[in-house]
Amino acid sequence: MRYFYLVCFTILLFSCAEKTPKKTETLKEKAKRIHDKVITVDTHNDINVKNFTDSINYTQNLDTQINLPKMVEGGLDVTWLIVYTGQDSLNAEGYAKASDNAIAKFEAIHRLCEEYAPDKIELALTSDDVRRIDSIGKKVAMIGVENAYPIGEDLSKFEEYHKRGARYISLSHNGHSQFCDSNTGEKDSIWLHNGLSDLGIKAVEEMNRLGIMIDISHPSKESMKQMIAVSEAPIIASHSSARALCDHSRNLDDEQLMLLKENGGVVQTVAFSSYLKTDKHDARAAYMKKIHEQIADSLEIDWYERSQFSSLTDEQLTEFMTNYRKVKKMGDEMAAKDENAPEAVNVSDFVDHIDYMVELIGIDHVGISSDFDGGGGIEGWSDASETFNVTHELVKRGYTEEDIAKLWGENLLRVLDEVQEIATAKN
Repeated sequence: MRYFYLVCFTILLFSCAEKTPKKTETLKEKAKRIHDKVITVDTHNDINVKNFTDSINYTQNLDTQINLPKMVEGGLDVTWLIVYTGQDSLNAEGYAKASDNAIAKFEAIHRLCEEYAPDKIELALTSDDVRRIDSIGKKVAMIGVENAYPIGEDLSKFEEYHKRGARYISLSHNGHSQFCDSNTGEKDSIWLHNGLSDLGIKAVEEMNRLGIMIDISHPSKESMKQMIAVSEAPIIASHSSARALCDHSRNLDDEQLMLLKENGGVVQTVAFSSYLKTDKHDARAAYMKKIHEQIADSLEIDWYERSQFSSLTDEQLTEFMTNYRKVKKMGDEMAAKDENAPEAVNVSDFVDHIDYMVELIGIDHVGISSDFDGGGGIEGWSDASETFNVTHELVKRGYTEEDIAKLWGENLLRVLDEVQEIATAKN
C-alpha cells in the first residue's frame, strides 16, 4: 500500500510540473542577458583634460556623455579614449604646439587609470588585457589617436605614442596633414598629396611594424585606398557609417566597404546624427540651432557650428566642448516639451546602417562606436548610460548572441590581434 501511494504521489508531482508552463523570455530580457554577457566596446570617445584632475574626473557622474558611472549604468565595458588634436599650419611650430596638447591627453588618461580610479578602470594594450580586466569587474580604457598631425615629421614619435598606449592612429582629421589628404577635400576638390604623401607611406609601414591599427575614418577615399595597398595589416574605420544611406564624406561608400572587407578590417558604425539620416538630421538640426543659440546667448557663452571647428583655436574648441553638453541638455529638455519638434535621429536609424553594412560585407567586418563628447549621440543612445538600447534594437532585429558579440567588440579585437601578430613577425 505504501508503494501504491508513493507511485500516485510521483505521478501527481510530474503531472503538476507538466501543467506549469515555462516562462517565455521576453525580447528585453533576452537583450539584457546578452548585453550583460558580451564585451561591449565603444571605439571613439573624446576627452577634455579638464575632466582628468584630482577633484574633477570620470569617477564622478559629470555632465559628459562618457564617464565611469554612466558606463556602469549602461553596461559599457570598454571605452577608447581619444587623443585628438586640432590642426594648424604644417610647420615645426604648429607640430610642437599640437604635440604638447596630445601628450597632455595621453597623461590625462594614464592619471585616470593609475591614480584616480585604478580599482575601477585599467588601461588595456591587447585583447588579452581587455578580457582579463573585464573578467575582474573593472572597466577598460584603450587609447586611440585622432590625427597624427602632432607627430610632425619625426616618425620615431609613432613608437613614443605606442609606448604611451596608442593602439590606433588616424593620419589626418579635418584638413590635409603632412601624411595624407582628408575627406574634407571633397568640398573644394583641392588635394595636397592625392592620397598619401611619401611620409605617409612610411607612417603606414611604421604602424605595421609597431602593431598600431590604421584608422581611415577621416582620411580621403584615395588616401584610404592607398593605405590598404601599402599596409600588410587590416585597417579600421573607428567611427564611420554607410555612405549609401547618408551621403557624407565621412562615411564609406560601397567600394570602400568592399575594400575594407577584402583587407580583413572593420568599420565601426558611428552614432553621429548627421552621418546617419540627412533629411531627418537637417530638420532637427535647424530647429535645435535656434534653441542652442538662444541658450548660449542667455548664458553669455560662444556657440559654434561644426563647420566652424577647423577655424577655432584649441582653446576655443576646448571651451566650446566644455559648454556643449550643458547647452545640448538644456536644448533637449526644451525640445521634449514641444510636441511640434522635428523627430531626432535615433537608435533605429543607427542600426539601419549596421544592417546595411552587415548585408554588404558580412557580420565579421562591422562594429559600433558613438563619438561621445565629440558631437556623437542620438536619441536612445545619447550617452553611455543608454548603451543597452543598442543591444535591445539588435535583438529586436534578429541578431544572435554571437552576432551581437562580434558587433560589440569581437571584430575589433580580432583586427587588433592580427595587427599585433603581424608586428611581432616583423620584429
